[in-house]
Amino acid sequence: MAILLAPMEGLLDHTLRDVLTRVGGVDRCVSEFIRITDQLLPKRVFTRVVPELLNGSRTPAGVLVRPQLLGSDPGCLAENAARLAELRPAGIDLNFGCPAKTVNRHRGGAVLLDEPELIHRIVAEVRTAVPKEIAVSAKIRLGVQDASRAIECAQAIDLAGADELVVHARTKAQGYKPPVYWERVAEVREAVRLSVVANGDIWSVQDALRCREVTGCKDLMIGRGMVRDPGLALAIRMQSLAGPSVGLAIHADAEPRVAWSDLMPLIVEFWRQISLRVEQRHRPGRLKQWLSSLRTRYPEAQAAFDEFRTVHDCTRIDAWLANAAALRALEVVDLESDGLITH
Repeated sequence: MAILLAPMEGLLDHTLRDVLTRVGGVDRCVSEFIRITDQLLPKRVFTRVVPELLNGSRTPAGVLVRPQLLGSDPGCLAENAARLAELRPAGIDLNFGCPAKTVNRHRGGAVLLDEPELIHRIVAEVRTAVPKEIAVSAKIRLGVQDASRAIECAQAIDLAGADELVVHARTKAQGYKPPVYWERVAEVREAVRLSVVANGDIWSVQDALRCREVTGCKDLMIGRGMVRDPGLALAIRMQSLAGPSVGLAIHADAEPRVAWSDLMPLIVEFWRQISLRVEQRHRPGRLKQWLSSLRTRYPEAQAAFDEFRTVHDCTRIDAWLANAAALRALEVVDLESDGLITH
């Protein structure tokens, strides 16, 4: 089983990829999309969005990162994919799943699911443009307004020579609203030869087990579930190794997989990196964005979010994190003195 960390535009950038992959359990990441319009981009654009390209296409924790391209011009996408291939990425992914209205208005993302012939041309030209050893994958939804062309789109991608297909189990119109239609992913998987990865509403170990059962997919892609609960992929991995025990899965979901005290150093690191590259006035918003997700699993995150909801002063956040780091250091010292931690 492989667990992929999903691309999430505006949230899951290289900083959060770095932090989340340090926890463990993730086999590969897909980057947020790089928009391709009508020109050949310089390599610095690819490395700005995916700086892991300068580290063997891996996060600092060693997890592979596959850059994602988005656009509708087959020739331009192929030309940019060829340039990206010069940076030796861990594959190239093509976005046919983004439901954002702004993206769709410019003929990018999920809106192309009404044009399976164009999707075939894009994938085929990209596949031809890059060396065979570099995998080409794609991500789709079930369709635009309905799922009537889901299999047609998947087969177009398969016949174009893609190596892997990720399917988010909703249409563009359904957005991210429940329910999720995993059974339609099973229909897609049965209609193609390439590897299919299931995506959508995997919030818990139990969800992961059920998704694999319903879809028949051995591999999963997780996005919002990992942002809420950074230990989710590791818990799914441990459950997979332990065997299909429902009782164990329920127990594993009763509490967050990573204790708040262990998560705090990752939050400190996240803030450190944000402080290096994000304008000061935008930094608190980035932290609050993650805390807002974490609060669904951590009462401590809810308390922090409430404290900083209206705060725009970075020095207050610096002080809070410094205090948390100091408390964490004291806890480690106490555990060492009690003989609970040895080196």
